[in-house]
Amino acid sequence: MNQPTGRTIALIALAAFAVYLGIYYWPNIAGFVGLIVSAVAPLVLGLVLAYPLNILMSFYERHLLPGNDGRIICRLRPAISLIAALLTLVVVATAVLWLVVPQLIDCVRLLIDEVPVATVTLFDWLEESDLITPDLVNSVNASLEAFDWKSHVSDLAGAVMSGVVGAVSGVVSGTATFFLGVIFALFVLLNKERLAVQRDLIMERYLSADVLMRVRYVLGIADDCFHRFLVGQCTEAVVLGVLCAVGMFILGLPYPLMIGALTAFMALIPIVGALISGAIGAFLILMVSPVQALIFLIFIVVLQQLEGDLIYPHVVGSSIQLPGIWVLAAVTVGGGAFGIAGMFVGVPLAAVAYRLLRNDVYGTGPSR
Repeated sequence: MNQPTGRTIALIALAAFAVYLGIYYWPNIAGFVGLIVSAVAPLVLGLVLAYPLNILMSFYERHLLPGNDGRIICRLRPAISLIAALLTLVVVATAVLWLVVPQLIDCVRLLIDEVPVATVTLFDWLEESDLITPDLVNSVNASLEAFDWKSHVSDLAGAVMSGVVGAVSGVVSGTATFFLGVIFALFVLLNKERLAVQRDLIMERYLSADVLMRVRYVLGIADDCFHRFLVGQCTEAVVLGVLCAVGMFILGLPYPLMIGALTAFMALIPIVGALISGAIGAFLILMVSPVQALIFLIFIVVLQQLEGDLIYPHVVGSSIQLPGIWVLAAVTVGGGAFGIAGMFVGVPLAAVAYRLLRNDVYGTGPSR
């Protein structure tokens, strides 16, 4: 058995000392890492926003005077395509808000009006059923009279004020980060060709030919999977929202446009998005008619089965070439680790890993 050399022992000692320093100074290290993360957050957000926006921008670039390669047209085409992509997003967002917000406000008002009546009805029923006795009412009143409201109200006011201050600062910080990210995304998209050339030059300078080939191979598959997933997910969301609205119109259910738009928006979240929109829609219709809410639940279950068996596998699953069981696994793991963002990103990441593994198993990778 080989004895460890002095260099190995020294490396182990240095590693142990580094671990000790990391544990001892962890609060300082965590604060420094948090500072770095908050500093680069607008840049990361800008790159994240630039990718899906680039898909729409590239669509307009391909269809905006495709046969004209004049110098002026080539210079103006990226800017015009970017403006067209932004206007498209603004129009879609405005349409969704116009469909959802007014009717949602009406539902909230209806709920506020119905809660007092429902509360009185509930207490009357409890009294008629002898579930509330006069002794219990007197005991509750005595407890309320003995309760020190002033001290608790002052504590509650302090907690509310601190919460409001924290929420306002968080909103201001998040808004600033978002706008900086949007500005950075616009600069990236306007200079994407130059940035792509610079990226290739750096990779060719510092990577060997074999590593460069593998990196480009992985990046190409990742770009293809994410592109297909975003396009397929948006297409599936539109189809599902239209089917939901049309079905509700046919059945005579209330709020068809609002719930259809909400279903289309929530369908961007794989698998669970339709469940969330169905629960919200059923609750809103319940405020109008319990019978119609039951009809809507039956309808949305049938629609979700149609989506799971026909729409999603053909529109999204076939586009990213990922079996349904792995889609469910990716959504479960991604959602458990990173919430809604993990559900959204988990599916294309799983598609990338699946395609890389499949190509390696069947010998179609770059090294074969």
